Amino acid sequence: MASEIKYAKNGDVHIAYRVFGDGPRDLVLIPGTLSHVELFWEFPTNQYLLRRFESFARVIVFDKHGQGLSDRVGEQTLEERIGDVRAVMDAAHCERATIFGWSEGGPMSLMFCAAYPERVSGLVLCGSFASVKAEPWGVDPDRWMRFLQRVESHWGEGVLVPINAPSRVNDQAFVQWFGRLERAAASPGAILALMRANYEIDARHLLPAIQAPTLILHRVGDKTVPVEAGRFLAEHIRGAKYVELPGEDHLLQAFDQETLDLLIDEIEEFVTGARRGPEPDRVLLTVLFTDIVGSTERVAELGDHRWRELLETYLGVARKALERFRGREIDSAGDGLFATFDGPARAVRCACAIREGVRRLGLEVRTGLHTGECEVARDKVSGIAVHTGARVAGAARSGEILVSTTVKDLVAGSGVQFDDRGTHVLKGLPGEWRLFAVTSA
Repeated sequence: MASEIKYAKNGDVHIAYRVFGDGPRDLVLIPGTLSHVELFWEFPTNQYLLRRFESFARVIVFDKHGQGLSDRVGEQTLEERIGDVRAVMDAAHCERATIFGWSEGGPMSLMFCAAYPERVSGLVLCGSFASVKAEPWGVDPDRWMRFLQRVESHWGEGVLVPINAPSRVNDQAFVQWFGRLERAAASPGAILALMRANYEIDARHLLPAIQAPTLILHRVGDKTVPVEAGRFLAEHIRGAKYVELPGEDHLLQAFDQETLDLLIDEIEEFVTGARRGPEPDRVLLTVLFTDIVGSTERVAELGDHRWRELLETYLGVARKALERFRGREIDSAGDGLFATFDGPARAVRCACAIREGVRRLGLEVRTGLHTGECEVARDKVSGIAVHTGARVAGAARSGEILVSTTVKDLVAGSGVQFDDRGTHVLKGLPGEWRLFAVTSA
């Protein structure tokens, strides 16, 4: 995600910002409590967010003054903070933009839209609010003070994760990254000053003044900012579109992939008038297909109930092997299994482990493997390499593991041995394909 870090000036204060992409529309991102224009955008979820946004807009990000790489200064009013947005837009030669504010960035976005309507083409708010202390959120002062005491005592340890991303509390890598972000974004004193100021902000009176088309997104189970706060915004901003998303985590970085794509799809449609969905990634993968030989006869022999039990046991054996060899299960329809691997040697060894494991159940499987470029979108894997792997499996005999020449060549030196099974015509694929049977792994 190459992008030069630049500085705009809001009076005498230097504001760090970056511009990503060169799309036909401008999208200005106003961060929540924490920001760091370098570290923040190195996190994989944030990089994915940027890639999706870049597909339809020029994306402008910045650190509010007092945070990240911007000048560390004392407390600021909300009015002074919106000067950061104006200064960055001027420096980036941005006349008008869609303003996207999440969490604590919401009130700042609201005030900018009310103060500079001529510079706003649209407003997007996610997990945001008009006031912390007023209803419908209504956090009482004692509770807020206890929260600040906890923040001060544990700042830099990922203290905000249990509050903002409960699903990631046991994800040590995520907690460590977030602790690093806390330390880099602000000192304990600076973050406490910001949070005290945020508690006093009340942007409710701004809502009737918002003229720009508005999209409001909120997770229905948000554990930090209750969904009622999002509904309140939607009820008091004229013509606002309101969308509730599933889930409990407040942090965008903790969103599951499906919900994150839903959020981005809504924003893309709001900004452009259409949604294309995520572009599939193209990745080199080894695909594995396996299915039980003679399954129809076994169903007739065992009956439906016992067959289902045997099938579940077979899948348990296969999934244990996938876990051991770092495979990813894509589908297990009927008595077949489709999985992918980022290394062909492990895929071959996994196929051998599955074959030996299910033999102890009195079953035989046929297996096919191929390595090629696949399209990956969410949980789906597709492309010609997938079709090829399925056709290779279809050519295998009972108990046989067949691989394409590509797989054989890529595992050279790994100790895997093969027998040449000659050339085959694979249905729907051009030319002839030389296939090899695994004899030892």
